Amino acid sequence: MIKTLEKAQMMLGVVMLSIFFIAIMIQIVSRHMGISIIWTEEVANYSFIWSVFMGAAVMVNQREHFSFDFLALKLKGVKKIGLILLLDTIVLLFAIGLLYYGIQAASTFWDYNWVALPEMKMGYVWVALPITGLTMAIYTLGHIFNGFKDFKQVKRGASS
Repeated sequence: MIKTLEKAQMMLGVVMLSIFFIAIMIQIVSRHMGISIIWTEEVANYSFIWSVFMGAAVMVNQREHFSFDFLALKLKGVKKIGLILLLDTIVLLFAIGLLYYGIQAASTFWDYNWVALPEMKMGYVWVALPITGLTMAIYTLGHIFNGFKDFKQVKRGASS
């Protein structure tokens, strides 16, 4: 299930990054031709926000997010697994906060309209936050589950 979720999120991020690129290209060409297309800036900004947040969650799953691994590289066995579980717990708390406050932000700004495209609601932009928080939490819970399995294995191997 986690691999499927990651693929879907990665695909959504790629689609949003493609929309960003297309909007920027339209903006460049239209300015070169002397035509003003005002919606491209908002579309570019908001699609970029979505691509960044979707990519951030995927990076959490792949453990390629920002981290200091100096101590983890020095430790081995139970101590290393314990440190990784502690770090995963911190990431999980962050993800839960992002989910909780993301829901609040999305509901608060849901009925606000885009400036250039008033038919579009700002809620569609802000809903990226709780989606990212939820998927980060799911990915991190998977890491924690696997970490406890590794912890038990190492403990069993040490006691044998």
